[in-house]
Amino acid sequence: MSNPWSKKNPLLSMWMSGANTVWGSARGHAVAQAHRQFNMLAKESTNQVFRFWTGGLAVTPARKKRKSR
Repeated sequence: MSNPWSKKNPLLSMWMSGANTVWGSARGHAVAQAHRQFNMLAKESTNQVFRFWTGGLAVTPARKKRKSR
């Protein structure tokens, strides 16, 4: 007599495939967001180091204020 617990379950298999797809997509979005945040942090820290060592020589011009109506 065969063991019923060792047989394949097509419903469970489909459910696990769907769950794997959802988790894979969520993981991809999370990793992409982490990369974006890391790149933003690296860019900002590079700008801060540059501003520190140049002593503010590369000052950006002030924006013109809009006239109120």
